[in-house]
Amino acid sequence: MNTLTIDIRKAEPSDARDIAEVHLEAWRGAYSGIIPHKTLTSMINRRGADWWANAIRRAASVLVVEIGGTIAGYATIGRNRARELRQQGEIYELYLRPEYQGIGLGSRLFAAARQRLKDHGLKGMVVWALEDNENALAFYAGAGGRDIAEGVEVFEQKALKKVAFVWE
Repeated sequence: MNTLTIDIRKAEPSDARDIAEVHLEAWRGAYSGIIPHKTLTSMINRRGADWWANAIRRAASVLVVEIGGTIAGYATIGRNRARELRQQGEIYELYLRPEYQGIGLGSRLFAAARQRLKDHGLKGMVVWALEDNENALAFYAGAGGRDIAEGVEVFEQKALKKVAFVWE
């Protein structure tokens, strides 16, 4: 019998290549057909291993979920960037490789990210998701988030609505 361990930890610069792969796979899976192809490809290509290694070295808060030694997903967290919302913390990104979605790893990573924000003294949390990303909307609503605000992101002159979910 093989036992797989699941570990959620702070990312290290040596994780950068794996995180870049997760980013590529997850963003293609989540945003193909939503964000225009040219823009999506450009956004993915900007975030290679060097970009991630620099982000981790600059003390960006990046968490990874590792299953059996393989990085299956990541989350980036920090202070809320939307001044009009009173929540102090924010999960900027939370992504899993497509083959690891739907088995509870996202929920575990979400809970760890939320706890890390709380441990840093940040009260309340916000997460933004594109309105056309139905999987993300269902995930955050299922995690108890309240949909309280909308915004817009523009990609190649294509305006896409985004939704803010909050937790107190």
